[in-house]
Amino acid sequence: MIQKPRKQSYWRIVWKQFRRDRVAVAGLGLVLILFVIALFAPLIANDRPLAASLDGKVMFPIFSKEDSTRWTGGERSVEDWAVWPPVRYGPTQIDLGAHLLPPGGGHWLGTDDRGRDVMARMIHGTRISLSVGFVAVSIYTVIGIFLGALAGFYGGRVDMIISRFIEVMMCFPTFFLILAVLAFLPPSIYNIMIVLGLTGWTGVARLVRGEFLKQRKIDYVSAAKVVGASDLRIIFYHILPNSMAPVLVSATFGIAGAILTESSLAYLGFGVPPPAPSWGEILSQSKQYIDFAWWLTLFPGAAIFLTVTAYNLVGEGLRDAVDPRLK
Repeated sequence: MIQKPRKQSYWRIVWKQFRRDRVAVAGLGLVLILFVIALFAPLIANDRPLAASLDGKVMFPIFSKEDSTRWTGGERSVEDWAVWPPVRYGPTQIDLGAHLLPPGGGHWLGTDDRGRDVMARMIHGTRISLSVGFVAVSIYTVIGIFLGALAGFYGGRVDMIISRFIEVMMCFPTFFLILAVLAFLPPSIYNIMIVLGLTGWTGVARLVRGEFLKQRKIDYVSAAKVVGASDLRIIFYHILPNSMAPVLVSATFGIAGAILTESSLAYLGFGVPPPAPSWGEILSQSKQYIDFAWWLTLFPGAAIFLTVTAYNLVGEGLRDAVDPRLK
């Protein structure tokens, strides 16, 4: 008996094609490693023990400020013990007696001008970079999908008005527009996310508009209209799922761009306010000590480069998997 080949879903085929690109898979692996570091940053680098025993009582100072105060204050007996994170320094822990120490000893990546451990700040800075990238891209992806869907589905005047609005937004240099807006706002990671999200949606809107213009002429859309489906159901249930592939590719590239933009803003002094750790803020310190404190330039610069490269590799692999003709 001849068995019929199993029918594979579209996204299963895309994943199968993606796995053939070893470079893209390596980029995805690096992205996943960054996710793990960002998620477990307090457990990897902290100046408080993960678990400790004091006077016969087991406590977890990393999760409780009260337990941390009890552990750090007073004398401890021989029977007391503690389990420390791999990096025994907090991202904001200052030690003026250990400022600008080169890598080695207890500080694997050296210290900055205030004696803060660079590795601890790099690890916790991963959270800020990934958070800004994902939140900003989520905001402008939602805006772009909404406006692009309206323009592509209805056409006519709606398409003309939205298209002209997109063209006007594209006339402004994005980075300088972000600088102008942030100059009038208090420094905050939330302001950075929102401003990046409100200024980067034009590319997604154009992609979605083009996909909707193509999809709305296909028979399944006409059939949905004949059976009485509402416009919202046709847009979000029928057309949008078939138009998401290029949007996901654009979002992957967008995360890399958002991370690079946040680092640039931090380098210029418009980023996350201190003492919050940020790769761009560490890199900004290197301007004053570039003659000898090379580690303040090398390590955050390498982290930014590798992260942006990894996301770009994933984006290229996903693009080729979605449409092999683009190779």
